[in-house]
Amino acid sequence: MRQDKVLSLIGLATKAGKVASGEFCTEREVKAGAAKLVIVAEDASSNTKKKFQNMCDFYQVPIRCYNRKEALGHAMGKELRASLAVVDAGFAGSILKQLDTKERLGRIEEVSLYVENESI
Repeated sequence: MRQDKVLSLIGLATKAGKVASGEFCTEREVKAGAAKLVIVAEDASSNTKKKFQNMCDFYQVPIRCYNRKEALGHAMGKELRASLAVVDAGFAGSILKQLDTKERLGRIEEVSLYVENESI
């Protein structure tokens, strides 16, 4: 099994006390201006995703959808977590870098699969 660097960084940030998790705490950190990154689980409700997307757009906080509630909670040593806010700029930058790299690689794989199927 390959280690997920994003989840590892979330776990490390949690141990350092630089993560607020749960909808209420995440919202509080965003509105207070402390949040540097918000992560919402991909299997969170569409209402939750929309709420945080609108909030992060207004307060100009980067937001990403990533993994499942179980995985986010497990990375932090807790139960299910639909949302979390990273309040440290260093951790937020590292997590964003990993997420953006995964996104780029995912697009490259999609394009290569498309090209392979076209040549057949």
